[in-house]
Amino acid sequence: MSHEKADLPTKDAIRLIGRVEELREELRRHEHLYYVLDAPEITDAEYDALMRELRELEAKHPELVTPDSPTQRVGGKPKDGFVKVAHSRPMLSLDNAYNEEELREWDRRVCTALGSDAVEYICELKLDGLSLALTYENGQLVRGVTRGDGAIGEDVTTNVRTIRSIPLSIAPGTLHNAGLEGSPEPGTFEVRGEVVMPFAAFQKLNDEREAQGLAPAVNPRNAAAGTLRTLEPNIVAQRGLVFYAYFVLVNGETFFDKQYMTLFALKKTGFRVNEHLKIVHGINEVLQLIANAESLRATLPYEIDGVVIKVNFVAQQQRLGFTGRAPRWAIAYKFTAKSGITQVNAITVQVGRTGKLTPVAELVPVFIGGTTVSRATLHNAEEIARLGLEIGDFVVVERGGDVIPKVVEVVRERRPADTKSFTFPTHCPECGSVVVRVEGEVDTRCVNANCPARLREALLHFAARGVMNIEGLGEAVVTQLLERKLVQSIADIYTLDEARLLTLNLVKEKKAQSLLEEIARSEQAPLDRVLLGLGIRFVGARTAELLADTFLTMDALIAASREDLERVSEVGPRVSSAIREFFDEPANLALIERLRAAGLNFTTTVKEKSEKLTGMSFVLTGTLPTLTREEARERIERAGGRVIGSVSKKTSYVVAGDEAGSKLEKAHALGVPILDEAALLALL
Repeated sequence: MSHEKADLPTKDAIRLIGRVEELREELRRHEHLYYVLDAPEITDAEYDALMRELRELEAKHPELVTPDSPTQRVGGKPKDGFVKVAHSRPMLSLDNAYNEEELREWDRRVCTALGSDAVEYICELKLDGLSLALTYENGQLVRGVTRGDGAIGEDVTTNVRTIRSIPLSIAPGTLHNAGLEGSPEPGTFEVRGEVVMPFAAFQKLNDEREAQGLAPAVNPRNAAAGTLRTLEPNIVAQRGLVFYAYFVLVNGETFFDKQYMTLFALKKTGFRVNEHLKIVHGINEVLQLIANAESLRATLPYEIDGVVIKVNFVAQQQRLGFTGRAPRWAIAYKFTAKSGITQVNAITVQVGRTGKLTPVAELVPVFIGGTTVSRATLHNAEEIARLGLEIGDFVVVERGGDVIPKVVEVVRERRPADTKSFTFPTHCPECGSVVVRVEGEVDTRCVNANCPARLREALLHFAARGVMNIEGLGEAVVTQLLERKLVQSIADIYTLDEARLLTLNLVKEKKAQSLLEEIARSEQAPLDRVLLGLGIRFVGARTAELLADTFLTMDALIAASREDLERVSEVGPRVSSAIREFFDEPANLALIERLRAAGLNFTTTVKEKSEKLTGMSFVLTGTLPTLTREEARERIERAGGRVIGSVSKKTSYVVAGDEAGSKLEKAHALGVPILDEAALLALL
């Protein structure tokens, strides 16, 4: 792109370009001072004057505008809501410890596994916000994704760009220069961290809502989450969100060899890193730091709900590995919950997106830990029975983890004479279907896939990439379809036409036609995708594929008994019960018949399988030249092999591609054979 305009003399063009770059650098420096270091050097008016001059120059000379210019933080709203994006590595939750005994037990397990008496830990304050993953390519911010369900989040890049503590660009070599000696600068890397809303910004938001006659936001965390998911970037820019970084990943693997080095490098790179962090040795030092953090808590400008303790050395983290849901090398110590006493006015029942019925206590409002609480979860029928709770009782309410209010105790000595017992409903309060409770489980569920309470999430799941992959059927379109009652069932997707779609906001002829083509294309999706799209509890992509490969047709699956289902590899009693629950519900069978009439694929072809790799386990790492990871996994499994997630001495082979990470290093250390793609294909 040329930086000169035809009507500008060369010297004037050079002078103009120099002034534009000077303004950008100056604005970036002041943004870093103000939003990252809390050390402003100029007034807001002086900052605004610099920004105004840059805007005017770029408006006169649009060919000089760059994506990382400070003027480009706020862009247009997302066209179709937020697109779902798979994370490079799952964003897992942390296990929690609530007292010294639980924390010492975790430390004992870590020390035993590592063969050490005192492990080096790094302690960081547990910020009460929401997790965010930022991707940088060649130094430019290209994507911001929420945690979502841990595996798949929402692309909120347009909103992320408005958060001024997030750099839009990073100078080449910055990470390398920050302390990773001898390693090349990655072309693409990911920064993970937490978005919080400081107390001052939260109070300002609630003052504005009160002036507009709106209900106040419940707490800073919810306000931050709601802000980040709004479809108006201009609103996000005004809300004062702050991003604190704590991880750097390359190809899904930790980039630095110590967590402390990660935090040091992030700070040197220009990110905001929480200043209250410390390396400690052994559990006694951890406990002393926690005590100090609890006393510090009241002085902080943002909410914290505990301390996160991590093993500092990444090599030790890799030895400890993960459970199914959390790393073994980290834990969150949660502060004692804040509580208050109030009265239960009523008990209502909510239906969640998975069909779970949750009783909720409607309370006389009570102020707890800086938040007015008027509702609290009761979890399930067994919890109400355990508490001995009746409507009208006085109860102790805690903000569990300082976030979710819950009833923990009935104050029996204050029980009024006119309390009433609560009876759990036998039918769904939203759709009227009979609810079910599986033997051995405490939750009661509505299994009607068309239940209005479940429908919005069911539609988004059905249309998602990796399921039926209906591009364009995003959150904004689904919300409007439901509001206008154009869709009241998953099957109604296949009755949409151009006339109905054109009634939606921002949907023009081209977009309507494109969406209809996507819907028509989805009719050819294989049976396992259809099964996955139905949202049957416990049936993920792998289980759906196994069911399709075993039963071959939808009708055969519908007719299968629990015993038949449990003959399928990886299907146990809990999964078989959930499948039978789903197909025993008349409303779900009616839905399936409508999908059949719409032309969806209810059969699958038999996949030829061999036994060449029977008994062998494989770990995939890095990028292969021609095969995607999913294609490699499918070919290995079709040959009888098994793909696993971590390397051990029992691993048969590690298949490594470009930019392979720590799994390759671990394979070398353990002497596990390593294959490239060509060797894998030869083995197959």
